Amino acid sequence: MAPFRPKYISFDCYGTLINFDMAGAARDLYGDRLDAAGMDKFIRNFSAYRLDEIMGAWKPYAEVVHNSLSRTCKANGVTFKDEDAKMVYERVPTWGPHADVPAGLAKVAKEIPLVILSNAMNAQIMSNVEKLGAPFHKVYTAEQAQAYKPRFQAFEYMFDMLGCGPEDMLHVSSSFRYDLMSAHDLGIKNKVWVNRGHEPANPYYGYTEIADISGLPGVVGL
Repeated sequence: MAPFRPKYISFDCYGTLINFDMAGAARDLYGDRLDAAGMDKFIRNFSAYRLDEIMGAWKPYAEVVHNSLSRTCKANGVTFKDEDAKMVYERVPTWGPHADVPAGLAKVAKEIPLVILSNAMNAQIMSNVEKLGAPFHKVYTAEQAQAYKPRFQAFEYMFDMLGCGPEDMLHVSSSFRYDLMSAHDLGIKNKVWVNRGHEPANPYYGYTEIADISGLPGVVGL
């Protein structure tokens, strides 16, 4: 059976393609105030609060970072300062890709249009995209969709903008909670999980697993 050749390959950006180093930012801010176990707990909490902050109505990502970091500090008995959240937010556009990304993307981009669907602000995302080393057909943000993934509205915005349906897509992400669960529920049958160690495997959601983006060309027969 020939590999599926989608009309578009859509990607989560932060974490999947970009080395989204929120943990490193937190360590730089609070590593001298927490022991190793406390720092690990802080990082887990920060990740969980960021997810919680995006589940409702859309708000600017600076507010997501501010609120989630403030709540994490409160839960861990650490003093929070507004400038800490500002520092973390301003780091986001400086981050570049995982080492495996540019070559894998470049090979696929020659044959299939690439699309990004990111929980991003318009003013930040292109700085990250420019570091990926491959052309993208379209880049869609949560700010444009007025919704963050995993909310369906973000994916539906992408379908509407591309003029296609879930049957036309291959969606690639390292996260089930942000991307692949919603993609499954919306009928995107063709999914790739990039196992970057963020979350455990979850075969119920039906995907092809790759260790990194160098494995993506093989998924689509390139």
